[in-house]
Amino acid sequence: MTDYHARYLAFELTRRHATDSVEKLGAALADAQVDLNPHQVDAALFAFRNPFSKGAILADEVGLGKTIEAGLLLAQKWAERKRRLLVIVPANLRKQWSQELEDKFFLPTTILETRTFNEQIKAGNLNPFQQNAVVICSYQFVRTKAPYVQQTTWDLVVIDEAHRLRNVYKNSSKIALAIKQAIAPFPKLLLTATPLQNSLLELYGLVSIIDDYAFGDLESFRTRYARLGDGEGETYAELKARLAPICKRTLRRQVLEYVRYTERHALVQKFVPTPDEQRLYEWVSGYLQRDKLYALPASQRQLVTLILRKLLASSTYAIAGTLESMVNRLEAAARQVESPAPPTDAIAEDYEDFDELADEWDEEGEPGKPDPTLTPEQLAELKREKEELAEFLQLAKSIVKNAKGEVLLTALRRGFEAAARAREAQGSPAMQPKAVIFTESRRTQRYLFDLLQQTEFKDKVVLFNGSNNDSLSREIYQRWLERHRGTDRVSGSPSADMRAAIVEHFRDEAAILIATEAAAEGINLQFCNLVVNYDLPWNPQRIEQRIGRCHRYGQKFDVVVVNFLNKANAADRRVYELLDQKFRLFSGVFGASDEVLGAIESGVDFEKRIAEIYQKCRTPEQIQFEFDQLQKELEEQIANAQRDARDKLLENFDQEVVERVRIDTRHLLDRVQQQLWALTRYMLRDHARFDGADYSFTLHTNPFPDEPIHPGPYRMGRNVEDANTYRVGHPLAQRLLEQARSLDTPPAALRFDYTGSGKNIAILAPLLGRSGWLACRRVAVQAIEGEDRLLFAGMTDGGTLLDQDQCRRLFDLPANVTEQVIVPQNLARRLDEALRITERQFLEEVQRRNGQWFDAEMDKLDRWAEDRRQSLRRGLDELEQSIKDTRRAARQAPNLPEKLALQKKLRDLEARRDQAELDFRQASRELDKQKEQLLETLEQRLAATCERQDVFTIQWVLT
Repeated sequence: MTDYHARYLAFELTRRHATDSVEKLGAALADAQVDLNPHQVDAALFAFRNPFSKGAILADEVGLGKTIEAGLLLAQKWAERKRRLLVIVPANLRKQWSQELEDKFFLPTTILETRTFNEQIKAGNLNPFQQNAVVICSYQFVRTKAPYVQQTTWDLVVIDEAHRLRNVYKNSSKIALAIKQAIAPFPKLLLTATPLQNSLLELYGLVSIIDDYAFGDLESFRTRYARLGDGEGETYAELKARLAPICKRTLRRQVLEYVRYTERHALVQKFVPTPDEQRLYEWVSGYLQRDKLYALPASQRQLVTLILRKLLASSTYAIAGTLESMVNRLEAAARQVESPAPPTDAIAEDYEDFDELADEWDEEGEPGKPDPTLTPEQLAELKREKEELAEFLQLAKSIVKNAKGEVLLTALRRGFEAAARAREAQGSPAMQPKAVIFTESRRTQRYLFDLLQQTEFKDKVVLFNGSNNDSLSREIYQRWLERHRGTDRVSGSPSADMRAAIVEHFRDEAAILIATEAAAEGINLQFCNLVVNYDLPWNPQRIEQRIGRCHRYGQKFDVVVVNFLNKANAADRRVYELLDQKFRLFSGVFGASDEVLGAIESGVDFEKRIAEIYQKCRTPEQIQFEFDQLQKELEEQIANAQRDARDKLLENFDQEVVERVRIDTRHLLDRVQQQLWALTRYMLRDHARFDGADYSFTLHTNPFPDEPIHPGPYRMGRNVEDANTYRVGHPLAQRLLEQARSLDTPPAALRFDYTGSGKNIAILAPLLGRSGWLACRRVAVQAIEGEDRLLFAGMTDGGTLLDQDQCRRLFDLPANVTEQVIVPQNLARRLDEALRITERQFLEEVQRRNGQWFDAEMDKLDRWAEDRRQSLRRGLDELEQSIKDTRRAARQAPNLPEKLALQKKLRDLEARRDQAELDFRQASRELDKQKEQLLETLEQRLAATCERQDVFTIQWVLT
């Protein structure tokens, strides 16, 4: 190898590539510490394939690795020195994102929350969002710090669980609107497994966060696409085509060739409540069915009733705590003779998902505040209700043993046996049993913890909830801090670090994790294959999310799901039957398929229907009838799901494309590794000992004496634990690449050794024994995006031209420099002329590609303008119709007074029509002006500049 090889390889390894090429992701792919599946590489390429793109929605099904797809893009931006990067996630996922980006992509991260933000302000950082690291923060934090977010010019903003922003088109969605406005000008990547939950308008909302010019206004979208029918016809095809450049969705069944999925199996643990528990259930249930209640707020009556029913089914401890709060509030109200405060705060303390559920239920049309003062009659009613609730409370507190809790141990033992059998069937040695128990109540969680502490699982149980402020969690947290002190595992965000500590403790030491809903979103528990639903949500999408924590990409074993069933409750039995048999949530490879979950439009609506049945049915016959009706509707919806247009809207999976990406990725990774290894061996030849068998080396002298360089050992590859992972993005590799690009390469004669190389390169065979000249030039084009190309001009002494591949492949051979040479002027001219022809071809290719992107962008703007015009025209058409109707009515009016009244109305309508026509023309001119401004912006971005750098000119001989 020579300095010429090294300089060529350094430019090759660091050049910028076209946006639609796998090579664009070269640095990120080569450095990633995870086996990448082709659909993930394809999704990352899709996101910014069009350089005009303002972003994308990646909507792969649960467990297909959307975090990896986003990580690839973030890593590539970082490699390109575009390092203003923001990741917005639910608070409970901040630490997980930080760890994933650092472990899998070597990206430095900073978790920003109130404490770390204030510390940085005090330290003199005027905008803590401007960091030399990927900034990770919660939705709520972005909302409160929106001005700081807006002042940072972000290179990429990633939003995880982006369906939380789906109601951005409603003015009531304050967090979604604040986030949209704060990040409006910047490239965005939205990640969600459920882009369509309730209606197509949510998809409009998500797309508008990416690009306000993808569709016209809300009204034009609603009118045009609200009724898609059965997925046929022009309107459907048009909407699918408009979504295709922005949304990409891959389903689990589409990637079976690349991703191995395990099965899930269901176990049912039945129980019969004690007579006292049954009496408590009937008392509270009857109470909740009354029309008028002082303890519950009228504005959220449905939602609060649902949650009280869930707490009632969870445990006597859960309902007792809430009853006590309701009694106390009624007592306070009776003393002050005023309407009681709603118990929502107390409910939210125990039922952590209250706020999110309230947002999903979106109970609009809230009545005004009740009259604060109570009449004597109301006061008497309130006191009677308080006495009744106090009696419920007394009964609940007297029940120490819960029938469901008493069979928990049996359920766990059965579950562990089934999970162990699943592992044995898949040839795994014995492992420590692990189970995650989900409950919807913090009080039930505490009760289960105390219960299990009296069994063989004593000291093997850990809690996971929204705060984790119990003594055991704090102790685990302190030990975790001590263990990881001084490492980048500690983010400095106490809440994120607490979650990381709990999950690590569960993985390494504990046998059982008792989790509230806080753990069901985003946490990865692939090391556990037993899920216990102590309480069962009624929303199928939430259940799927829970099971998906364990049954996901990376799970090696079949997953066992244990569900509890109250034999004495007819409604509970029917709910379980629906979830199990109709939704198929608990068995099979995929659990609830996309079609089945998509069939119900909205998990929230399904949940409301069930709550309604519990609320209005008082006899077993009524319950039977209502559930029969619901089941019949579900069967129709699921049968129609195959024809349902909505889920297919986002599917654009192309097997051939993904297979091509797989092959290209493998070749790229092999080439990058070989090139980096060859360059490193050459540049460190006097400073390191190399072991070619495992691609490792150790420095014996510092190649950069003025800089602190770790001596090693270094090793290339994935999941290296006993050495520094050497990769393109490693600081030492970056330093060597910089040094190699600066090598002095004057004109020289090089002898390439084909015969002794042991390589068989067919295109070089005809050149054996011949000689000639070769020049290499780096051409950097800056237009919409930057792209670099290493161009060659080569010829034999006989004047035969070499093609680009022949020139490039020469540098796959060993060579030595024999002497310095002077390039004859006539040869230099011929080489320069050949280089300019190749350069022109390269520039034409760039312009042709940019022209295609430009056409696509103009088509989008034309459709946007047409949407807006149609919206404006619709108002005019409605007025014209009113004028026709009124004119007809005036002619048919039976008497003069009525005719006069209608003529007056007609004149008013015509005046409004004339004004509307003026407004339409004005608005049309505004639209044209807006479109013209957008066009000017596009033209400015298309203006190309070209920079040239001669790398070397050599005289070659091939022996």
